[in-house]
Amino acid sequence: MTIEEIASVVNGEILTGDRNMNVERVVATDLMSDVLAFAEPGVLLITGLHSPQVVRTAIVVGIPAVLFVRKKDIPENIVEIAKDNNITLLSTDLSMFETCGRLFMRGLKPVRRG
Repeated sequence: MTIEEIASVVNGEILTGDRNMNVERVVATDLMSDVLAFAEPGVLLITGLHSPQVVRTAIVVGIPAVLFVRKKDIPENIVEIAKDNNITLLSTDLSMFETCGRLFMRGLKPVRRG
C-alpha cells in the first residue's frame, strides 16, 4: 500500500516525504524500546508519541515512514529532522486502535517477530 493510500484510509495528512513509497508491514507502539527490539527496516511506524526521538529511532532502525495518531500539532523540528533524513511523516486524528484496524482490514501486515 502506498503512503498516499494509507493517508486516504486513515483520513490523514502527509507532512513530508514520498507519497508513492510502498509499505507492507506495520509496527504500532509508543515505546521506542519496542521499536528497537521488534521493528524491521522498511516498515511503517504508527505512534502517538510526538517527539523528535521517534524520528531518530526510525533512522536507527531503517524505518522509512512514521504515522502519528491522535493528531496534535506536530512540532516543526520533528518535520525538519524527518526531511533532513528522508523519513516520510503522516498524521491522523484517529486513535491508534482505529488506525491499526483500518490498515489491517486493507491488507497491511504486522511485523514478523523474531
